[in-house]
Amino acid sequence: MAQTQPITYAVPSLGRPGARPVRLRAATTLGPAFVAAIAYVDPGNFATNFAGGASTGYQLVWVVVLANLVAMPIQFMSAKLGVATGRSLPHVFRDTFPGPRSWVMWGQAEIVAMATDLAEFVGAAIGLYLLFGIPMPLAAGITAVISFAVLSLQHRGYRPFELAIGAMLAMICAGFLYLAVRVPPSASESLTGLLPSIGGDNILLLAVGIIGATVMPHAIYLHSGLMCGRAAGRTTGEKRRLLRLERVDIAIAMSLAGLVNLSMLAIAAKLFHRGADTPAITLDAVHIGLDRLVGGGAALAFAAALLASGIASSSVGTAAGQMVMDGFLRARIPLTARRLVTMTPAVALLCSGVDPTQALVLSQVVLSFGIPFALVGLLVLTSRKSLMGEHVNSRLTIAGMTVVVAVLSGLNVLLLGQQLL
Repeated sequence: MAQTQPITYAVPSLGRPGARPVRLRAATTLGPAFVAAIAYVDPGNFATNFAGGASTGYQLVWVVVLANLVAMPIQFMSAKLGVATGRSLPHVFRDTFPGPRSWVMWGQAEIVAMATDLAEFVGAAIGLYLLFGIPMPLAAGITAVISFAVLSLQHRGYRPFELAIGAMLAMICAGFLYLAVRVPPSASESLTGLLPSIGGDNILLLAVGIIGATVMPHAIYLHSGLMCGRAAGRTTGEKRRLLRLERVDIAIAMSLAGLVNLSMLAIAAKLFHRGADTPAITLDAVHIGLDRLVGGGAALAFAAALLASGIASSSVGTAAGQMVMDGFLRARIPLTARRLVTMTPAVALLCSGVDPTQALVLSQVVLSFGIPFALVGLLVLTSRKSLMGEHVNSRLTIAGMTVVVAVLSGLNVLLLGQQLL
């Protein structure tokens, strides 16, 4: 495998502040956060949010809100690292901590990439099955072909790929906007759900599962890589302006993802929650229930959104995996070969007849391993003035994110322990 330089993308200049086309050029810098946001509405989120709403009603609204609010500073820190250093998080980590630590980071990131790909690939296959009744093994093959087509857009530059992912995110949002109109949530119960509560046998487990499905390690690695190309050759002032625009990008994208997650939970709570003993619900049962209780249009919107989520998140996950290998190992393999390797476990699982929804849930447990690694690495690196310069984390940011890292890491370790027991 040949040595490579960090992945970069040719991007348009922001222009000088007084230039007339500045607004149009500024608009072209938006997009990285929308690619990262796909990780926050992937099939793992479908599985955990619908299971949480069906089992607990509106009791976990506060968890969904908290997870998406926490996502904003995490994604901004990742973007800031890419802009300040001109390199992705894996590249900076290897340059700062060469040797065994980089190999360990790469190894766990590859395991997480396979678990991520499994969830997203399975989600897309379920979407095809629900929409067209295609058997799961055949759906797996079709999903692979579609994912390859989306990934091929990267050869034309960063923008076509971002626009394709943005279009699928728009499809997901449109589907859940339609569902929210057809199944409006209870305003009073939603407000009550904002009060933190972990009472009940499965509340804590479901809460941790929702957080684990939301804070995805590969989105942290990817966002820094998407931004480093945009920072290449920019002046200090242009980098400041780029980060201001990225705050807007993140705020819009993460807010949309949060609303989609809330609508998942609220729809499940309103339609499927029947008291404290209500069991978790599978994705095919959600589809059947929407068709029976709301109508065929609602079931179609759900299946289409799930399919778009699976295809988009699978493509984004593979791109992130390529960035991880390029950074931690300074080596690359053809994207097609990498895609074949990471999707093999998912295809094997779908052909084996294992319950796909259960596989989705279990994949989120594996992801809990990767969250502490990515978050701690990001916090340590963005707190180094020698790397970040004027963009180094403030003391308040360091304190706040240390608490976030500790809480998220502790909760995900707790999730893992409970699942093993």
